[in-house]
Amino acid sequence: MKAFFAILFATALTCAVTAAPAAPKIVSPDEAEVLIKETPALVILDVRTPDEFAGGHIHGAKNVDFFGDDFEKQIAALDPAKPVLVHCAAGGRSSQAVEKLAALKKPPVIYHLKAGFNGWKAAKKPVEGKPAEGK
Repeated sequence: MKAFFAILFATALTCAVTAAPAAPKIVSPDEAEVLIKETPALVILDVRTPDEFAGGHIHGAKNVDFFGDDFEKQIAALDPAKPVLVHCAAGGRSSQAVEKLAALKKPPVIYHLKAGFNGWKAAKKPVEGKPAEGK
């Protein structure tokens, strides 16, 4: 009987460990650019405000405002089979968004853009949209 419970406990522990979401992979703008080109199913999740997004964004990005009332509902609706590249302006909001995504155990892989959209622009990567006047 002890052996049965030992096996049951070991199985439960193994399941708990394997069910934990993988740690997000931090990627540079160069690595992100390659991912975008080579991974057609990749969801580019921009968690900045709509105004920030309108001022310029990565081509193909989906804007889901981290501060929006429906943020969690929108990320829960993402296709669970698609990998996600998350970014904000500099990394603060996207770090929190990555935690929320990981808790949902949704995407198979979560990539986090190092230095956010500011790092993307500093690396002279392509930007869609136009900057707001005066900026």
